[in-house]
Amino acid sequence: MDHHSHMGHGGMDMPSEGHRCNMNMLFTWDTTDLCIVFRQWHISSTFTLIISLLGVAALTAGYEVVRELSRRYEASSGEYMNRLPNDDGQEASSLLWSGRNQANAERKTKAVKAALYAVQVFYSFFIMLLFMTYNGWVMLAVAVGAFVGYLAFGGSTATKSVACH
Repeated sequence: MDHHSHMGHGGMDMPSEGHRCNMNMLFTWDTTDLCIVFRQWHISSTFTLIISLLGVAALTAGYEVVRELSRRYEASSGEYMNRLPNDDGQEASSLLWSGRNQANAERKTKAVKAALYAVQVFYSFFIMLLFMTYNGWVMLAVAVGAFVGYLAFGGSTATKSVACH
């Protein structure tokens, strides 16, 4: 009996609906039987490759949209907190304001910030999965999407990266 499996990395090929998903563990430009993240996202022609690369770029650009929305929310929530009336009905400064209004507003603000953060973390891990196809075309599409997203929506320094989180 042969104790060495003939599956190797080829065992990661998954038959599905008449096509196979080829999962590469080394950098490649080959798009034969390429599936992007899901079995259903299968590259079967030049047309589906181009559409998929445009989709990857758009998804990656969307990450900057989420980051910009988060930045705007943080900026506006800080201004909002300073304008809320205190228990005496007067506008409060962030240092002097106390009471129920502040506690409720702070809880709501923190929950929204946490939700936006969770979306960013999920999004960044999804982009990482796209990159981990080890396919040069997909990797380039991620880079192009990051470039376009930053040009269109990047409102802060470029030193922040799309690291996992």
